[in-house]
Amino acid sequence: MVARLTQDFMRALQGFEATGDPRPLLALFHEDGEALSLGRGEPARGLEEVEGFWRDYRSVFRGIRSEFAHVIEGGGGAVLEWVSRGALANGEPIESKGVTVLETDGGRIRRCRTYYDSAVFMPGGAAADG
Repeated sequence: MVARLTQDFMRALQGFEATGDPRPLLALFHEDGEALSLGRGEPARGLEEVEGFWRDYRSVFRGIRSEFAHVIEGGGGAVLEWVSRGALANGEPIESKGVTVLETDGGRIRRCRTYYDSAVFMPGGAAADG
């Protein structure tokens, strides 16, 4: 059984991808929560920076939808395997696979780290291969 916070995160991310409204996603984070992906050197810290993190993510795509293939949960968080399909801002189709690690505390997300195959974003990368 997937815990409520993990379900809420998956639903909020898909909603954000569809609408661009980050509020339901941000509501899941601690005030001093963090978000980090491969494209950033330092984590986004605090809700204002975390909002920027998610807006930066969404701005890369004309449209995107993440589907969660596998979830593993433990006492302090969850690991989510996903596949995202859509189009980059220039219209080029894309399929990206990765993992998101959520560290939770007190029913909120303390840290969110996302790892993905960045080659699909490079010219001639996997996105171009279909």
